[in-house]
Amino acid sequence: MADETLDPALINTSDGPVLIVAAAKQETERSSGRHQHCRGQLFGSMRGLLTIGVDEGVWVVPTTHAIWVPPHRVHWARSHGPFHGFAVYVAEPACAALPAAPCAIRMSGLLREATLRAAGWPLGPLDAPAERLAGVILDEIGTLPTDPLGLPLPRDIRLLRIAQALLADPADDRSLEQWAKWAAISDRSLSRRFVSETGFTFTVWRQRARLMRALEMLAEEVPVTRIALELGYSTASTFIGLFRRTFGVTPAVYSDRLRVPAAA
Repeated sequence: MADETLDPALINTSDGPVLIVAAAKQETERSSGRHQHCRGQLFGSMRGLLTIGVDEGVWVVPTTHAIWVPPHRVHWARSHGPFHGFAVYVAEPACAALPAAPCAIRMSGLLREATLRAAGWPLGPLDAPAERLAGVILDEIGTLPTDPLGLPLPRDIRLLRIAQALLADPADDRSLEQWAKWAAISDRSLSRRFVSETGFTFTVWRQRARLMRALEMLAEEVPVTRIALELGYSTASTFIGLFRRTFGVTPAVYSDRLRVPAAA
């Protein structure tokens, strides 16, 4: 069913079908503030880029992946540029066999095609063929590989202030020592706690934050040279080299893939 016709009350109850699949297609940005519901939700896109946030971290999601958020987890979402995507809402009892924590899963062709088929279902009880397809979708969500696309957020309130400041302005080039002084924490504690609470060193975490913002800017069709300069890289070639090492392709190729029509 179309996302615009979805009654919000439907995703706050496990009554009704085990799956409700909504699709959306538009040329402008979509966003939803912090909220939660009693159904689990899978976010995905056929065109464009999504940013999904939960208390523990943030994901920037290309068309090759989808984000699973279990029931009752506070989250928010935003698209960047033209967008064609879907949301799968799973009744809470059926979520017991699905991941217990938010995660990025690698989309399969089967999951993509099954959700597109399910998006055309009329709202109401599922017939036998639909029930079988719903089972396939649930199996795919539960068994597809997960990938570390996200940017974990630290729990320590001082480190969280630093992380939030860097997400707001990834180009901020203050040193670790300067950030430690700003947050009233020792250099050594900042360095040690960043690794223990996020799994990344401060330097690597900041670099990932910049690359996530770069993905968003590419989806908004910002020129590569401007992205490099606005994110604090000394030259465009430095940014392009790091992007290629991280994602396996240049920013230009990645940008082209974001704009591939859904039917391609």
